Amino acid sequence: MSGTEDYRGLGWEFGSLVVQRHAAMLAPITFLLKDGRQVSPMQVAPWAYEPGAENISAVERRLRGEWPCLPFGYTSPPDGFPAEWASVMKPAEPGELPHGYSSNHGWTWEEAPAGSLSLSIDCPEPDPIRRLERTITPDPGAPAGDIELRVHARLLCRLPLGLHPPSRLPAEAGGARIEPGRFDHGLTYPASVDDATPVFAAGQRFTDLSAVPARNGGTVDASAIPLAQPTEELLQLNGIDGTAALAFPAESYRVRLTWQKEHLPSLLLWMSNRGRKGHPWNGRHVALGMEPICSPFGLGAAVAAADNPIARAGTPTAIAFDPATPFVTRYRIAAEAL
Repeated sequence: MSGTEDYRGLGWEFGSLVVQRHAAMLAPITFLLKDGRQVSPMQVAPWAYEPGAENISAVERRLRGEWPCLPFGYTSPPDGFPAEWASVMKPAEPGELPHGYSSNHGWTWEEAPAGSLSLSIDCPEPDPIRRLERTITPDPGAPAGDIELRVHARLLCRLPLGLHPPSRLPAEAGGARIEPGRFDHGLTYPASVDDATPVFAAGQRFTDLSAVPARNGGTVDASAIPLAQPTEELLQLNGIDGTAALAFPAESYRVRLTWQKEHLPSLLLWMSNRGRKGHPWNGRHVALGMEPICSPFGLGAAVAAADNPIARAGTPTAIAFDPATPFVTRYRIAAEAL
């Protein structure tokens, strides 16, 4: 097989999966549950093969499934943010790309053990990250896949890291349920996301995902998704225990994500709920990003390394990378019957 082919797949007793070379995105995945049912939890955006797709930004062009983001996030202007956030926000560096170089370019297939897929990408200077390596290994005895990410730094640096697995959602409001592990507290986004119609009160703290402060007073059950109104929202759960699940009651299964909490102490919930109206989103994208992160929401590398409000309150928002020691983190995506 060619090292430049765009897609490779694997099949095993309990499923099949596909990885694309662009951004090393993993999707679709079909899991075969032990009761014989087949389920496909990952989102594949609908615009990749539409006319004009070549003009879509690189990270969004073939948006699908799960992939690593380093540095995680988008640089945002400080307009609309409270002073404690605006004071640490900076303009993007020249050439800075959303979610980093590796999210916007093709990776290279590498030799891998039987039953695994491996890819790598070399980042050009002056990127402080020299190389990323990623190996995906289905569990031969279960409807699950284990993933390893290895990061080689070029320079001593502190950067935000995130895993970005968007899941598809049912059409009906509240048709799926977020089941986070134990977490210390949650935060609503300190401003409005993409100028979309907001649901949650800005910059608020909560301890129960089923009672998140609402923009118009009262609370919203944010564990029941999709939300009823078109919106684009972000919630961050800090001090989480390294596990979260998304349950589909009508289909009687859940997909579960587990990761190393010492590396990624927060979970970002990206609720993409028909809120983005511009091309290629066109008010039709419905998905949940259930994203383990070490980051302040997705506000970019400069904010992550600064004394931002989340870091100041005790939750790390950047990882220290050292050229002398590769950074390795492992995580798992699995499906199970309800």
